[in-house]
Amino acid sequence: MSTSRRHFLQYSLTAASLLALSPEALAGSDKKPAASARKKLKLLILGGTGFLGPAFVTAAQARGHSVTLFNRGKTRPQLFPDVEKLHGDRDPKKGEGLKALEGRTWDAVLDNSGYYPRMVQASAELLAPNVQHYVYISSISAYANNDVPNEDESGPTATMADPTVETMGKNFENYGALKRLCEEAAEKAMPGRVASIRPGYIVGPDDPTDRFTYWPVRFDQGGEMLAPGSAEDPLQFIDVRDLAQWLVLVMENKLAGSYNATGPEKPWTMGGLFAACKEATGKDTKLTWVPSEFLVKNGEDGENGDIPIWAPPIGKTKGFHVRSVSKAVKAGLKFRPGNVTVKDTLAYFQGLPEERRKKLKAGLSPEREKELLGLWAKAQQAPASPPAAPGKPAAPEKKSQ
Repeated sequence: MSTSRRHFLQYSLTAASLLALSPEALAGSDKKPAASARKKLKLLILGGTGFLGPAFVTAAQARGHSVTLFNRGKTRPQLFPDVEKLHGDRDPKKGEGLKALEGRTWDAVLDNSGYYPRMVQASAELLAPNVQHYVYISSISAYANNDVPNEDESGPTATMADPTVETMGKNFENYGALKRLCEEAAEKAMPGRVASIRPGYIVGPDDPTDRFTYWPVRFDQGGEMLAPGSAEDPLQFIDVRDLAQWLVLVMENKLAGSYNATGPEKPWTMGGLFAACKEATGKDTKLTWVPSEFLVKNGEDGENGDIPIWAPPIGKTKGFHVRSVSKAVKAGLKFRPGNVTVKDTLAYFQGLPEERRKKLKAGLSPEREKELLGLWAKAQQAPASPPAAPGKPAAPEKKSQ
């Protein structure tokens, strides 16, 4: 959907402004002892210093694997000084392109930075003779529709008229179709050796987009807070650390095919999110639930507007937060409790420099929230229709706007 297409790439535009974090900080409060892998693998990451990449490096090293990063060396280059780093460009037509990868051998590659099929094709074809397994990070935006609840990986996927287009579009409307074309490009280059992973919202410590972060931070501010839809509205997301740890297993087990990678395993709700926010903050923030229909009429429909993560469970977004993840769960994907993700995300944000914390990069501005709450309060105070005079039909009931 457009919300994710508009924001999923935001980290690439903002990550350079983040201060470097240590591997320990990137791992958050996850203190589980590292398990030893059956075989030590040589892994390559195309990217590796944004959001998912660092979490993957931490998870892979905890399993005893060696990691090489390939990127332009521009985003947080000081991360992981003990890791081999190769520099180049995903676009083979720019600078040295993929030259640093030529003749090198790895057991598996994580493509965490491929957005255009031409570039994914170039890397996959180059690596095919010397790499056994290609793991491509796609998106649930690769699906054509979001109106069917509990749809699995067999659902229809997004298409575009011109597959050679290399722009996301004004509102990232090309994002999903391009991701699907990237999946196909990798599979064509390495048939039967590609795992296309389709995450939903990736959240947790080190998230530079502030989409999920907005909720615990706003709850911590107190006062009257707009809560979208209803407490029963479904919510799916995946903690970056859970995704990273599972990706290591995907490589160890050489899984192939497409997998939805969002969660949690058991349904979560907006009400559950705010309960976790209350637990994490200790605040008695007043929630004012504003119905989906009202928000849609006022420009907040999950595609347009400023309310992050949430999507109304009606119409074209009815199935957005209820994708089936049973295939990935059977393949070993596990989830930490949502309240742990909320707590760790808030702690991460509170530990950032004051300048970074001054303005969230996503979510309702105080002015917009106040506006919507005011409109809803006014709608609630609309006078009822007067009783009909004798012998005359009753006036039609006015609907809230």
